[in-house]
Amino acid sequence: MNSDQLLENEYSGGFANYIREAGNVNLIEELEISLHSFIRFVQDIPMDKFDYRYAEGKWTIKDIIQHLIDCERIFVYRALRFSRNDKTPLPSFEEDDYANNTESNKRSIQDLLTEFSALRYSTLLFYKSLSEEQLKRIGTASNNPISVRALGFVVIGHQKHHQKVFEERYL
Repeated sequence: MNSDQLLENEYSGGFANYIREAGNVNLIEELEISLHSFIRFVQDIPMDKFDYRYAEGKWTIKDIIQHLIDCERIFVYRALRFSRNDKTPLPSFEEDDYANNTESNKRSIQDLLTEFSALRYSTLLFYKSLSEEQLKRIGTASNNPISVRALGFVVIGHQKHHQKVFEERYL
């Protein structure tokens, strides 16, 4: 399943930006490839940069990694609900509230990357377990329609977006 196979009714709103950011990739392959490329990328960042903020009130690299973890959990939870044919509209979430209530800067980078890896493997196994019918199911999240498979590409695109932010503003 490649992102260019998504139909127009499978996503809208802010989700479209992350799906574009994912690129035309195979969902299962890219969930795994992007995990390994992200780990290598982060491991090459100088240690003194992990707690750096490029401006007052901005997140650190550790904060952003925690943000990626939190968001992936939320996106995949949504995918789980929709794959099981749960039609309940799911609310948006306030990412700053999450970021302000973590202890990410007290954690080691290795702990954050270990958690990120474990979560991504869980995400990968979840997506591998789904049938074509389940992947195409659509639910409502943040007042926008989105399919289970589109949420997988959102996970990938969201990670790629923040990796670009690291490169542009932190390194």
